[in-house]
Amino acid sequence: MTTTPQAARRASPRKRKPATPAAPDPSAGLLPQADPVRLLSPDGTPLPSRADYPEPPVEALREMYRRMVVGRRFDAQATALTKQGRLAVYPSSRGQEACQVGGVLALRDDDWVFPTYRESMALTARGIDPVEVLTLLRGDWHCGYDPAERRTAPQCTPLATQCVHAAGLAYGESYQGRDTVAMVFIGDGATSEGDFHEGVNFAAVFKAPVVYFVQNNRYAISVPLSRQTAAPTLAYKGVGYGVPSEQVDGNDPVAVLAVLNRAVAHARAGKGPYLVEAHTYRMEPHTNADDQTRYRDADEVEAWRDRDPIARLETYLRAQAVLDDAAVAEIAEQAEAYAAQLRERMNAQPTVDPLSLFEHVYAQPTPQLVEQREQVRAELAAAQEEDA
Repeated sequence: MTTTPQAARRASPRKRKPATPAAPDPSAGLLPQADPVRLLSPDGTPLPSRADYPEPPVEALREMYRRMVVGRRFDAQATALTKQGRLAVYPSSRGQEACQVGGVLALRDDDWVFPTYRESMALTARGIDPVEVLTLLRGDWHCGYDPAERRTAPQCTPLATQCVHAAGLAYGESYQGRDTVAMVFIGDGATSEGDFHEGVNFAAVFKAPVVYFVQNNRYAISVPLSRQTAAPTLAYKGVGYGVPSEQVDGNDPVAVLAVLNRAVAHARAGKGPYLVEAHTYRMEPHTNADDQTRYRDADEVEAWRDRDPIARLETYLRAQAVLDDAAVAEIAEQAEAYAAQLRERMNAQPTVDPLSLFEHVYAQPTPQLVEQREQVRAELAAAQEEDA
């Protein structure tokens, strides 16, 4: 029987082509976890420990609790000062204490902070004089504190502009061989601004040691998150720039500090920027000029009240025998004393020098500025003569 070549080919086993190696996933190590990192349940009981996010030392958590309690009392006092006419405006950060304090505690004193207008609590937690912190919101001149001395940029009112500033400063520090880290506090609305994307992109390309810390409190003034982005979460915005990202329960103080510790260590090691999104909630109106009832209902606010970050951490620390009734009462007394001193100092009328209007405009005043300054000086002198 003769076998045709075609039949022989059909009868012989066909050799398989070697499998093509799978291409590496370009997003590996960049994407956040599917669910926000959480180390404490909402009632304060600990969840299983995680090797990727070690729990911070209990001493650091106790100090975090103290600063959160003092910070909330400061926030309430500042809100009251606004109602009394002592402040022109005040954006409360009540409900976001874990983020405000956790961001500061994750940094060294020689690192830099780039805050928004809502970070007054973070700045006082950093040790800046509360009266200096409120100077801008009082309507006094400049930002109140010395940015270079405090390693803290002026509180930023335009959304996201500090994202670019931080990238430049951090790159400059790295270029000079220093391991300084810059942390940028931003809200969810800022991630829709061009400066956010420019800053993150620059930091990624030049490996600037910046931590972009997004406090997603669900609203950009009155615009809900669903009308701002179609991304699964804001943390996913990092992958487009090659920036590793993570999302965390922003009302879990232990998780916030653990995640930020890792992000700061990443940046300090020369690996470039890191993006952290904290899921939290603003309990008060956007500012004293805002009517929150027009865009959210009381049931929503009440639901978040049950996720109070201070109560959550207190429950945990009591179970760890780090806090007891006496310690809680002592910290509450410290907070009251802090608020009383602030109230007394803010009730004093500030000394205003009209000629300070011309300071810090140019390093060398222009002839026109000198002329205007002398004109004001002459008018003040004439007014004093009339009063005499």
